[in-house]
Amino acid sequence: MVSRVIPVDPFDLTIFGGTGDLARRKILPGLYRRFAAGQIPDGCRIVGAARSDLSQDAYRDEVSDALAEFVGKDKLSPDTLKAFLGLIRYVSIDATGDKGWSELKGHVRDDRISAFYFSVAPSLFGAIAERLHGHGIADDTTRIVVEKPFGRDLESARALNRTLAEHFDETQIYRIDHYLGKETVQNLMALRFGNVLFEPLWNSQFVDHIQITVAETVGVAGRGEYYDRSGAMRDMVQNHLMQLLCLIAMEPPSQFEPDAVRDEKLKVIRALEPVKPDEIVRGQYEGRSGGQSGAKSRVAPYHADVDDPDSRTESFIAMKVHVSNWRWAGTPFYLRTGKRLKARQSEIAVVFKDAPHSIFGAEAGRHRNILTIRLQPNEGMTLGVTIKEPGPGGMRLIDVPLDMTFADALGAENDQVTDAYERLVMDVIRGNQTLFMRGDEVEAAWAWTDPIIDGWVSADKRPYPYEPGSAGPEESQMLLHRENRRWREIRE
Repeated sequence: MVSRVIPVDPFDLTIFGGTGDLARRKILPGLYRRFAAGQIPDGCRIVGAARSDLSQDAYRDEVSDALAEFVGKDKLSPDTLKAFLGLIRYVSIDATGDKGWSELKGHVRDDRISAFYFSVAPSLFGAIAERLHGHGIADDTTRIVVEKPFGRDLESARALNRTLAEHFDETQIYRIDHYLGKETVQNLMALRFGNVLFEPLWNSQFVDHIQITVAETVGVAGRGEYYDRSGAMRDMVQNHLMQLLCLIAMEPPSQFEPDAVRDEKLKVIRALEPVKPDEIVRGQYEGRSGGQSGAKSRVAPYHADVDDPDSRTESFIAMKVHVSNWRWAGTPFYLRTGKRLKARQSEIAVVFKDAPHSIFGAEAGRHRNILTIRLQPNEGMTLGVTIKEPGPGGMRLIDVPLDMTFADALGAENDQVTDAYERLVMDVIRGNQTLFMRGDEVEAAWAWTDPIIDGWVSADKRPYPYEPGSAGPEESQMLLHRENRRWREIRE
């Protein structure tokens, strides 16, 4: 199946932090893929802006190297690469001074869409916004993209919102969460609101519980200073997992339109009950020494990765969450995320209730329908259904999956599935804010998160230790075991 690519209108996109890791790994490769697909018209400009003193050619060489590394040399067409590099410009700029702003203004034209990607520390947002207006580069049609972390608590998030609001209207601000750009996340909305099959069952009458898991195999080495000030709660739950929870739990919007969707997500956040201390388990990965030949390799403990032997920061968190409204009253949501776990896996599992009466007797066992939405790896969906086991010998029931992997079902190779950043940057150019967070949504998420963090800071308890390569601390299993439920397995 070949998807139809619709070119966007001509634009100029400036990437502040154009030499940074995010630009090299995600933004520039995503733009190249969209250009190769014919979605970016000739004549657009992509301007890298950073502190480094680089010539235009030197920056294009850096972009070329980044594409070779993160797109792959074998996937780069020489002619396409040459044409794409022709769109690239570079400005050496001082975000807090006057250097480079006049030059940048010369690269940004008035007759096309103008967007600015703030791929920099949030402390620079205000200075950049002020200078964009002070030098006459931005106007009321400009769009800006801001990366997380958007604050570290409610107070700082409000301060950032106020800073941006001094220079830009809310309709111009695109707060990006790359999880919302994933194909499966968007298909979640299509699954719920485009099929009569599921929506009548999507409530506490038929759903026993919902699990959201984002497991990572990597530790925090290399970003220890940032992570130790954030932890899993700020780094993952407050944004990524919160967004997934909202899309699973929200009411149908009146139409697929940015504010209609975001209004419903905001209602979910405001309906979240406070989390009790016994409904949260925090963990911190231990180290592992290198074994003999064939044994697992050495892994440094968390406190070594962050260079703080007394760190109380969690690298794992599991929690039970309640949405206090008519649709979900009595249905728990279990959230789990962590570093150094058994496998890299992100999924949402909707576990439906047992049939109200089994006609097959106790020997048939307990069977449940589970809808699993896989975000990574192998994006797709699986619906577990109960059937008779083939063969003679009576009515023996087994569970089998109805599996839909996007790459297989849609006839696409894995490398043709659009990356989240590609989709989201193109949405910025189109002016579509549906998949971006609104200011009041961010503040509501922090208003729910802050008391949880304050509670364990006051308690000053160490997180539970857990073995690298495991599913997290054993204590997290009790969140479900005491209610006769089980976490889904994190599969290698």
